[in-house]
Amino acid sequence: MTDVVLDGVDKVYPGGVAAVRNIRLKINDGELFVLLGPSGCGKSTILRMIAGLEEITNGAIWLNGAIANDLPPRERNVAMVFQEGALYPHRTVKGNMLFPLQVSGDDRVEANAKVQELARALGIDSMIDRLPRTLSGGQRQRAAIGRALVREPSLFLLDEPLSSLDAGLRTELRVEISALVRATGTTTVYVTHDQVEAMTMADRMAVLRDGVLEDVGTPEQIYQDPATVFVAAFLSSPPINLLQGTLWTVEDEGLLIDFGAQRLTIPWDDPRTSALISHQGRPVTVAIRPDNLTPIAPGSPAAPGTVLSGQVRALEFHGHEWLAYAEAGITTVDPTTVGRPAPATPPQPERPTLRDRLRTLLGPSQPPEQEQAVEEHVGGHHRRPDLMFRIAPGDRPNRGDRVALAVDLDRILFFGADGRRVTPVHRHQSAPPRAHRPEHAGQEAPHAHDGHGGHGGR
Repeated sequence: MTDVVLDGVDKVYPGGVAAVRNIRLKINDGELFVLLGPSGCGKSTILRMIAGLEEITNGAIWLNGAIANDLPPRERNVAMVFQEGALYPHRTVKGNMLFPLQVSGDDRVEANAKVQELARALGIDSMIDRLPRTLSGGQRQRAAIGRALVREPSLFLLDEPLSSLDAGLRTELRVEISALVRATGTTTVYVTHDQVEAMTMADRMAVLRDGVLEDVGTPEQIYQDPATVFVAAFLSSPPINLLQGTLWTVEDEGLLIDFGAQRLTIPWDDPRTSALISHQGRPVTVAIRPDNLTPIAPGSPAAPGTVLSGQVRALEFHGHEWLAYAEAGITTVDPTTVGRPAPATPPQPERPTLRDRLRTLLGPSQPPEQEQAVEEHVGGHHRRPDLMFRIAPGDRPNRGDRVALAVDLDRILFFGADGRRVTPVHRHQSAPPRAHRPEHAGQEAPHAHDGHGGHGGR
């Protein structure tokens, strides 16, 4: 078992590509920790640096209280499973799982018993004598996971292990993986771009964008109390409503949220007003989840300043519910452009490594994640001025109907022009990490963030 601390870690590739910037993070012993973000955000690079497959540019990585910067991968007691579980094609499932134990010289009888027990837990005991080419994608991934876990590593790293599987199999395997790693108690770092995987599997999770840590916390904390507008949008299905408004104070009413054509009012006794009043006269992004908009029956009373209205433009049937889009004449916000980290001058390595010198001699290259990166839109770049809300199957309006929507004011979120939360973000945090890079392996590991990330709202 082990814990992991990343203390101010940077990764800069030749040519100035800053893949990871100043990551300060603590992963606790026995924790299933998920790194989440769009393609090209640096999550796989972080995983490879922890494994020792990529050398860090600046900072320090600590494993179980000891600095591991210069430890080769074989000395880190780390097991890793990639997107495509690379099995030895000439070995059976049993042969693949036995191989690490044979290399380490384990007793043959005990090794066989361990493989049988793990294969049974993974649901592949009936195919243990088959070759990889005769297995389905899900079965091959189970075998790859078994080969990684059978030698009882201190740290288990999974890099998008389910992304090439179909939706039904992904659901089945994520349940099995979660149960298995929790049963073994192995500290696990899991990389994914899938929000559902992250939310359902993680004890805690970190959200990254452009190599910067946006937020860290439990799935519930990050969903209910996101630190940035990007996090709020990324962890939202159906998409969260992001509306552009301006805050004004009205002496006898409260804090007015002016959307131009429509308005909401936050009463003075709301505890958020003390933080919001500092943004008086300034634009803010107001985030309202579709769950927090409730259609009001025609003629029903509603408190002033708690209702938005619009004309239904589109309807989508999702079986258990309808999603409706109402044109409300309110300007919407694109979360991919708000609070984006500036392309700052990348930090320089403290000393050139042999690998960096070879890369320089062989010519410029792109990091693996950059090569495969595809732009992912969080909520779309061309949002219409719509309000999205949920309705039960029997209550749906018709296209073209006018609707009034009661807003749950207690659940709406406010973000400034920099994309950070205007109101406080609540996380349990340890002491801040040290700013300097430790020089000796014998030093005590620094504390690093186990609350929200450095880019998130404070």
